[in-house]
Amino acid sequence: MHEESAKPTITHHVAGTGGRYVAVLAGEVEQGYLEWEQGGERDGKEVRIAAHTIVPRAIGGRGVAGALTLRLVEDAKRQGFLIRPDCSYVARKFSENPEWASLKA
Repeated sequence: MHEESAKPTITHHVAGTGGRYVAVLAGEVEQGYLEWEQGGERDGKEVRIAAHTIVPRAIGGRGVAGALTLRLVEDAKRQGFLIRPDCSYVARKFSENPEWASLKA
C-alpha cells in the first residue's frame, strides 16, 4: 500500500535553453518530471513553456504532477518569469487556480 501523503523530492535541472523538474518518491524507482522550454519574453519577463508533465503509472495518483506544477509556479513567483502552459495538465491547474493568472504568459 502506498502512502498517499508522501511528498516527492523535487529537483530542477537546467539543460541548454530549457529544463526539467524531477520528482522522486522515497522507496520508488520511477520518477515523474515536468519539462519546460524557453519561450522568449513578454512584457520584459522571461517566458517558460511548460511542455510536458509525465508521471509513470507506478507512481501515479499520489500528487506528483501537482507537486511538479506547484514547484514551477513557486519558482515563477520567486524568479519573476511567466509560464505558458502548453502541457494540458499544467493548463488545467492554471484554470483551477485563478490566483496564478498573473504568472500566465
